[in-house]
Amino acid sequence: MSASPSVSAVVDDVAADVAPSCVEDPTTLCAKLWDLFGLRWLATNADVLVAKPATILLIVVVAAVARLLVHRAVRRLTDRTASGAVPTILRPLRGRGPHQREAVEQVTARRTQRAEAIGSVLRSFASFVILGIAVVLVLGELGINLAPIVASAGVVGVALGFGAQNLIKDFIAGIGIILEDQYGVGDVVDLGEASGTVEAVGLRITRLRDVNGVVWYARNGEVLRVGNKSQGFAQVVIDMPVAHDTDLDRCRTIMQEVADAMYAEEDWATVLLAPPESLGVEQITSEGVFMRVTVRSTNADQWRVGRELRLRLKERFAVEGIRTPLPLLGAVAGTGAGAR
Repeated sequence: MSASPSVSAVVDDVAADVAPSCVEDPTTLCAKLWDLFGLRWLATNADVLVAKPATILLIVVVAAVARLLVHRAVRRLTDRTASGAVPTILRPLRGRGPHQREAVEQVTARRTQRAEAIGSVLRSFASFVILGIAVVLVLGELGINLAPIVASAGVVGVALGFGAQNLIKDFIAGIGIILEDQYGVGDVVDLGEASGTVEAVGLRITRLRDVNGVVWYARNGEVLRVGNKSQGFAQVVIDMPVAHDTDLDRCRTIMQEVADAMYAEEDWATVLLAPPESLGVEQITSEGVFMRVTVRSTNADQWRVGRELRLRLKERFAVEGIRTPLPLLGAVAGTGAGAR
């Protein structure tokens, strides 16, 4: 019977020992957890079991929200760019015919594709930066020493920078080409060493096919100049050679009449974008006089327009008796001597 008080005293002493020392400061997380749950192991390991997981969870949530907001901002920006106003150069052409409306739609589609490509690049870059920062913060919360990792990453970055500088140059140039819309799929371009129709535009290379069917692969970083024959409109320039004794004023008038007649036809109304101009004498050589006429047309039909206009000029010259230059006597004699 006398053992009961001693047992009660022992229980009281054990209960007193259960309370961790951190409860002395009521503002600490340990004290708050002790007050809430009364569990010594939870209060003692409050930093490891509660504080760090909560911090890591907060970092992940903030990173996810930041990534979502940046992606939404980029998507809104690209959508606004894709649905922007029609380029000034095409505004007066919209009401002229269905071909102009198709041209405007093509420009809009190209702008949409370009905006989507740039948006994809921006979203990928934003995700890489945000997630990279989040990973570093999480590793810091886990107590991992980041100094060796950062040093190793620096060494690897320098090695990659030296070894892949051409690749990086190509990617940066590719982003610039897409941003500035220098050319797109379907454009006829001259890149210097290669020219033809663009079949694919990537961040690293551009693929195009020339008139002979040869496929060329051009690195974007090596493209120093671009001649695009398919942006906005095409200017068809035709130089017709005539003999030296031709009445040049009459010849110029005839060329203007032929071009105006073609411009007035309904079949060509949606192809020819502006009234043609007969500019007159362009060049005088020992072979003859070259008379120039120009007409503005759609990109896709510039070669068809040029062929048709040359044919009509040739036929009209034959009717009007306008002679083309005769071959030089020296050239004829040389040809004959070679034959003998």
